Amino acid sequence: MLKLQGEHIHLRALEPEDLDFLYELENNPALWEISGTMAPYSKYVLKKYLDNAHRDIYDVKQLRLCICKGEKVIGLIDLFDFDPKNRRAGVGIVILTEKERNHGLGTEAIKLLIEYSFTTLGLRQLFANVLEDNAASLHLFKKIGFEEIGIKKDWIFSNEKFKNEVLLQKINT
Repeated sequence: MLKLQGEHIHLRALEPEDLDFLYELENNPALWEISGTMAPYSKYVLKKYLDNAHRDIYDVKQLRLCICKGEKVIGLIDLFDFDPKNRRAGVGIVILTEKERNHGLGTEAIKLLIEYSFTTLGLRQLFANVLEDNAASLHLFKKIGFEEIGIKKDWIFSNEKFKNEVLLQKINT
């Protein structure tokens, strides 16, 4: 069985105890640009989401995992737009606090997810959508072998202006 355990972090399924972390993350306006969120979430709505988080990736076409450092949840990593027929999925990652960023934890989390996606799920490719002005995320994905394959012009409207989004892809060869 594949373990989602790295040297410094591990990935695990969402648990009911993650409600407060999810509430803090989803209601952080600084992160709304990358998630497409436009309004706060109530704890009630997030609890209902957690109640259904056990559903199979083949059913809901997505998988959200907690990035944990020891027992502490520091972020989330997602597979989304899961397409088993064409053997591909999107990848999204967020680490909540600045102090946990830029220490290789995101790199480790994505590498674990890549291994899981290619080995366990049998995917052929992963893709990521990153805002053009998000230099840290672009660097992160390119560092682990994602290639820039296109620009989606004026894709995201944020802070009263349109922004380009970079499409990156990693193919399992």
